[in-house]
Amino acid sequence: MKKDLHPDNYRFVVFEDLNNGWRLLTKSTASSEETTKWDDGNEYPLIKIHVSSASHPFFTGEEKILDIEGRVDKFRARTAAANEAREKRTNAAKKQARRKANKVEPKTAKA
Repeated sequence: MKKDLHPDNYRFVVFEDLNNGWRLLTKSTASSEETTKWDDGNEYPLIKIHVSSASHPFFTGEEKILDIEGRVDKFRARTAAANEAREKRTNAAKKQARRKANKVEPKTAKA
C-alpha cells in the first residue's frame, strides 16, 4: 500500500447552501479564505455550495412541475409528421413501381 496517499490536514469546515442557507459543520481538507461563526462561538472556514441534500429536489421531494403537456403535444406532432412523410415516400415508390411495370416496352422488328 502506498504511503502518504491520504491527506492528513483535515480540519472543521462549515458548508453553507446558497439556496436555502442550510449549514453543515464537518471535517474537510477544502480550503477557503472566508470564515463564519458557528453556534458554538468558534470561527471556521466557510465553503459556499449551490446544491446540497437540503435543497436538491430529489431529497426534498419538491420537484418542479414542467410543461409536460406541451412536450407531449410536440412529440405527437413530430411523430404524426414523420408517419405522414413515410407514407408519402412509400406511396411514391409504389406509384413509380406501377408506372415502371405498366410501361410498354417498344417492340423490336425481327429480321
